[in-house]
Amino acid sequence: MSSREHLAGPPTGNVTAQWREALRPVRMQRVALTAGLEDLRGALARTGEAACVEIERLDSTARVAEGQDEVGRYAAAAVRHGETAALTGWCPAQQVPLLAARLSEVGGALVPLPTPRGVDPPTLLRDTGRGHRALSPLVRTFGTVPYADVDPTFPAALTYVLMFGVMFGDVGHGALLVAGALLLRSGRIRALETARHLWPFVAAAGAVGMAAGLLYGEFFGPTGVVPTLWLSPVDQPMRLIEYAIGLGAVLLAGAYAVGILNRWREGGAGRAVYAVSGVAGSVLFLGAGALVAGFYLRSGVVEIAGAVTAVLGIGAAGVGLAAAAPGGAAGGLQVGIGLFDLVTRTGANVVSFARLAAFGLTHAALGAVIWQGTTGLAHRGPIAAVGAVALFAVGNAATFTLEALVAGVQAMRLEFYELFSRIFELEGRPFRPFKLSARPPEAAP
Repeated sequence: MSSREHLAGPPTGNVTAQWREALRPVRMQRVALTAGLEDLRGALARTGEAACVEIERLDSTARVAEGQDEVGRYAAAAVRHGETAALTGWCPAQQVPLLAARLSEVGGALVPLPTPRGVDPPTLLRDTGRGHRALSPLVRTFGTVPYADVDPTFPAALTYVLMFGVMFGDVGHGALLVAGALLLRSGRIRALETARHLWPFVAAAGAVGMAAGLLYGEFFGPTGVVPTLWLSPVDQPMRLIEYAIGLGAVLLAGAYAVGILNRWREGGAGRAVYAVSGVAGSVLFLGAGALVAGFYLRSGVVEIAGAVTAVLGIGAAGVGLAAAAPGGAAGGLQVGIGLFDLVTRTGANVVSFARLAAFGLTHAALGAVIWQGTTGLAHRGPIAAVGAVALFAVGNAATFTLEALVAGVQAMRLEFYELFSRIFELEGRPFRPFKLSARPPEAAP
């Protein structure tokens, strides 16, 4: 069992409870590590071997380093009362009984404590296997998930590969990406050994790119090898933009749903209702969507309903902003700026998803140019035919490299700025357990 699997612990309870637990970080328990002065080093050694307790030092600015000397440092930092010493910290709740049993063998104890008011436990995301390890860097790059929030690893990865595939739609290029993922999995490229665990993520992105390529009729460009099952980006760019914005609206709605749940877990019903990333912001978003729909449908009733809904959302957001703003004119100005930012950002975020179509169109246009050049040279003699092959190979290699980079960056930009900005408002702190790479002597010096 890996150290992360050890920390996360096995699933318990019924299926509903398991799903509920899977959507949040590992549940933490505040604990006190206690032992007699003569047994303290032995208890700390057992704790370091288990690597499942984050011990709080009296000197909070000191950096914890692995090694035998760390036992002595923690022992010196322990609070003493008579012949007993104690240290406080955090431990995954499922591991508390197991570690307590181990500590009792060396004269120590692990005592559960209530969580102090206003103190958030550290965050440890659940390790559910290789898939989770491959996808979790996307969330970790943005920041540490707050302890109270939902773990968005799997839905975030799903939306990322979906957006990447829409922009990277080509069966041939997607297949090359899948092949690269399999090569990464094999471990034959030593320089990429540290990124080997990411191969499922790369393979998924390539597979979605292949699926989008089938819809677009792209196989190393418009070569005619695969039929166009949906639309050609080059021939129907405006239609592609409309669908991209529609997809963005769906993704934003999902982000608002997760944001409402997170605000509720962070601060209760009031925070969930009045936060700009909670019910208030989502009502404005829905109202704006209804207003746009009424305009396209030429329905005055839908337009009025959308406008009223949007105003209600703005009002609720104003209440939330006013509660956090200082009094007087400065507070009023702050609320006004916040509402203006909310309204403009809501519209801008939706339109921002048009880049899915824009870069998908760019990819298809580059493929079309290369294919036109290839076919133009192919029928002009043997030397020109060789040049056609070279143009096709070099052009597709350049397009693959450029578009993979662009699509990857743009998908991350949409993930972070449009979606994560609604899911997260706070920053958590990572769980850093006390570890020993080698067992130190348990006897006191």
